[in-house]
Amino acid sequence: MAEVRLPRLEQGQAKIKSVPIAVTPEGFWCCPSPTVFQKTVRTQNPLNKPKPSPPSQTASSQKKQTSVNERKASCVASKTNVVSDVQKTQGSDAPAANASLANEKVPHSRSENVPRKVAIEFGEPGTSDLKVILLGRQGVAVKLIVHRSVLVEHSSFFASRISGQPLVFPCLEIDNCEDAEIYVETIGLMYCRDLKQRLIKQSVSRVLRILKVSEQLGYTTCIHFCLEYLEAVPWVGQEEEEKVVSLVSRLEGEGIGVKPVLKRVSPETPTPPNDTFSHILELVLTSREEKGRREMKSVVLKLLKENNSLASSSSEPSDLCNKTLYSSCRSSLDSLLALFKQAAEPGFLDRAVDKREPVVRSIYLESDNMLWLLDILADRQAADEFATMWVNQQELATLHTSLPMVCRHYVSMISSRLFVGIGRGEVLPSKDTRHLLLKTWLQPLINDYSWLQHGCRSFDRKAVEEGIGRTVLTLPLEDQQSILLSWLRSFLKGGDSCPNLQQAFEVWWRRAFRRPYGESGILGQTENRTL
Repeated sequence: MAEVRLPRLEQGQAKIKSVPIAVTPEGFWCCPSPTVFQKTVRTQNPLNKPKPSPPSQTASSQKKQTSVNERKASCVASKTNVVSDVQKTQGSDAPAANASLANEKVPHSRSENVPRKVAIEFGEPGTSDLKVILLGRQGVAVKLIVHRSVLVEHSSFFASRISGQPLVFPCLEIDNCEDAEIYVETIGLMYCRDLKQRLIKQSVSRVLRILKVSEQLGYTTCIHFCLEYLEAVPWVGQEEEEKVVSLVSRLEGEGIGVKPVLKRVSPETPTPPNDTFSHILELVLTSREEKGRREMKSVVLKLLKENNSLASSSSEPSDLCNKTLYSSCRSSLDSLLALFKQAAEPGFLDRAVDKREPVVRSIYLESDNMLWLLDILADRQAADEFATMWVNQQELATLHTSLPMVCRHYVSMISSRLFVGIGRGEVLPSKDTRHLLLKTWLQPLINDYSWLQHGCRSFDRKAVEEGIGRTVLTLPLEDQQSILLSWLRSFLKGGDSCPNLQQAFEVWWRRAFRRPYGESGILGQTENRTL
């Protein structure tokens, strides 16, 4: 809290400056913003401006007379406006406030070094018995003419400072006031009868400022209504939510009841996160509405990516999440195998459309679910086990060749995603797993390649071909040769209907025929035998 002291005010020490002050519906004057204060100080106290040359005596006297007349007219107009506003506000629920308009005479030589002060009077004019001077930033000062009974009744801070002070119009000076504008408004709220109605017109950021000052002043009634407002109003954006939670949590440490506000971000009886995550996965994976499931898969994937940094700080929640994901993977694999067996039955294509289409649709949905789960695991750097699980699906790979291409090509998207993940370094299975993946699933992928290019909008041919080539090149040279020669036969027959692995083929060729490690390549060995 800012320092409070009892100052000695000398005559002519400060110059009272009239500034625009708006009257509120509650009947008290709203202190102008800091920008107004700063403009006032800059206007009244210009820096480093050269003094103009003195005008002639005649012109000077005429200008002085004109200036005096204008000031008199302005003063009369200002007084008329203020009296009119006060008369309007005396009929409201709360007593009106008055602003001092008198300009005290001070020597011109000292005025440049004296901070301008705004005087604000609360309540009925002439009935106040206490002065509070707020000293803010950049020389801004506000003099509040208030009633000690009102401040003592609402503020424990003022009650402790004012008690014991003499009854002869005491003056409290508060140094280093960070938010003079809100300080004035908070004191003005002590004169309001309907405090809730006043706060409901404010923004969340302004109420937070009022709450902070109210906590400093020990203004419990205002704290209560601020918390009630924050509990009901929406918080827009993560930044605003963090500000609310930060300030309210600090109040909780001081024994103030803030649970209704914090319930929005922390339940009293928390549910285990893994149970909630498992339930969300189940809802998304079992959905049959295309647009809804597609959008929610994107949302969940994005949120999990954001939480990955938090999950990495604690291994236990991350392990539980991965177990839930792999449990869903196994369930989808079991469903996919059962659907493949059903689609491989003789005469499946001869069935009626209403009996055939649900199976094809279900194969697509389960394949799409597997792809989504693989994306999540790859982003969490936990997809190595998925690759092992996928290469062991020998029965599924065998059934794949006997199914119509319209049914099976969705499954090849899973193999494509694994190749892309290995090529990008997102999935790092063992050498045996990589070799078995190519041996088991590359040929089915080649067989479905034409359908994948024309029937799957999300299929990225360039990324898939790059991933397959890089996966091949991670194997021992003999395995590279076996796989690439097998691919070459398919590519020479199918052309664009086959993945283009020419870049990987070139790398293998250079490795095989021009080894840079002191060993002669295949061509060198042939030349030696010929000689």
